[in-house]
Amino acid sequence: MAKRQFKAESKRLLEMMINSIYTQKEIFLRELISNASDAMDKIYYKALTDDELVFNKEDYFIKVTADKEKRLLTITDTGIGMTKEELENNLGVIAKSGSLAFKSENESKDGHDIIGQFGVGFYSAFMVADEITVISKALGSDEAFKWKSKGADGYTIVTTENDTVGTEITLKIKENTEDEQYDEFLEEHRLKAIIKKYSDFIRYPIKMDVKEQRPKEGSEDELEEIVEEQTINSMVPIWRKNKNELATEDYENFYAEKHYGYDKPLKHIHISADGTVVYKAILFIPESTPFDYYTKEYEKGLELYSSGVLIMDKCSDLLPDYFSFVKGMVDSEDLSLNISREMLQHDRQLKLIAKNIKNKIKSALQSLLKDERDNYEKFYGSFGRQLKHGIYSEYGANKDVLQDLLMFNSSKEKKLVTLDEYVSGMPEDQKYIYYATGESIERIEKMPQTELVLDKGYEILYFTEDIDEFAIKMLMNYKEKEFKSVSSGDLGIEPEENENKTDEEENENKELFEHMKNLLSNKVKDVKASKRLKNHPVCLSAEGDLSIEMEKILAQMPDNQGVKAEKVLEINVNHEVFQSLKTAFNNDKDKLNLYTNLLYNQALLIEGLSIGDPVEFTNDICKIMV
Repeated sequence: MAKRQFKAESKRLLEMMINSIYTQKEIFLRELISNASDAMDKIYYKALTDDELVFNKEDYFIKVTADKEKRLLTITDTGIGMTKEELENNLGVIAKSGSLAFKSENESKDGHDIIGQFGVGFYSAFMVADEITVISKALGSDEAFKWKSKGADGYTIVTTENDTVGTEITLKIKENTEDEQYDEFLEEHRLKAIIKKYSDFIRYPIKMDVKEQRPKEGSEDELEEIVEEQTINSMVPIWRKNKNELATEDYENFYAEKHYGYDKPLKHIHISADGTVVYKAILFIPESTPFDYYTKEYEKGLELYSSGVLIMDKCSDLLPDYFSFVKGMVDSEDLSLNISREMLQHDRQLKLIAKNIKNKIKSALQSLLKDERDNYEKFYGSFGRQLKHGIYSEYGANKDVLQDLLMFNSSKEKKLVTLDEYVSGMPEDQKYIYYATGESIERIEKMPQTELVLDKGYEILYFTEDIDEFAIKMLMNYKEKEFKSVSSGDLGIEPEENENKTDEEENENKELFEHMKNLLSNKVKDVKASKRLKNHPVCLSAEGDLSIEMEKILAQMPDNQGVKAEKVLEINVNHEVFQSLKTAFNNDKDKLNLYTNLLYNQALLIEGLSIGDPVEFTNDICKIMV
């Protein structure tokens, strides 16, 4: 019995396969089971055109058997089997795909797709086995053949006996080493776990002899151990069922079984696409955030299957970052796979699926917002921040996708409103969408800068998260209405008659404001009479693109560059304090300097900014008390 050598390129590929291609050794079982499933699919194909061949699905199964003493793991199938020539071609030339060749010959036929790449995944078994023996009898053949190999040194093929059509693959499992525990691939519970993880939705039964304990006959206390054959996989995945067959509870059970989260999903999306690319998907919008969601450790992605076989636990390419909270799975027969099912080619089909999924998620969220407002607000409380980051990132490239999903608390409604709801309720004379930023709603409501806008009857959106204003700056406008901070230099509100007094006072007291500006020259850009203040004596406003709130946020970042907003100190000329300023300017410049510093520090405190010298501030307060 002469040993045959692999071709040179196949030998190199085998060595690479054993040593580096697969990152997880457990993958070998998925590959062998997938190949077994392919072999049975081939009989199904033949039955479509061969009237003498009857395909009875109950006759087709995969059996996994472990012998711990002999260190043997056997995978048996009742599929189409292989002739001597096919063993030579499929197992003697690595990357020669019998399944792909078969598929190309049957592309016009309806039925199950063939996904396996026999001759590639098969050799992953050498990661855990010192020796592999394949006994196979082809459909319609009287002979069976045995293929045996210990790896890259070659293989043998001899005639053997086998009564049934199909293939039996036996692995001689390696001995344990300091780094690897190969015993796990002979343990019943571990094999069951691998099958459930990767091959739960293979359409044929995957059977194992499982040890169970049950009460001994005639005794209530004594247990006996029995061995019974069990089907390990569920076979029919939920996503292959018709939607009208499923209830909400079925989706919730699937969500729990797959450990997508400990909560109940707010909404599920069941997709069956039969267009340019064929795929099925079940997606979930969770109610609450995972504990690590807003950390670098969180890994987004959907489970990716190819004809029921798990390819990736988390395929990140299927979800944009701003929808990274979505859980679920995608199953497609159209995806191109390269040498390993782990390494998916980022091809046209995958991009089409990702684009479609993005649109489906947006539609589902819009539906939730429209029809289940309370549930949408629950979702938004958990993941609204992520939507805002989505607008801010990539220089606003995704703002058209996300802007209608945003919500902010409203001064008028006292609840969350959308941008569309805000704009729809704007008076005709209102030019801008007004917003105010602060640490909390309660703090914003006390801001002096809101007085004029509220007096005009205009609604203000409250921004309480650090990302809010950055996202809005990137959004710039909504339905042709620009965003305007209540703290901005120009509010765009037409002056009323009594505001002419403000301009007169500004002109008459130009020297006073100039003196205060010089005193605060390194702290503010200008000091002027305020057109926005009604009851408060003083406030800060900002000119330019950087607001005071943005300055505060940037100051907390590790790479803080010391960037400052261009602040303007605004004085309410209708307040009693202003009369004290004028009197001090005319009679006591030292007192004016004291008042100026007090008012500036007061404005800082209102904004939540730190005072440069707290001791000096407290001393200044003491001076006006004596």
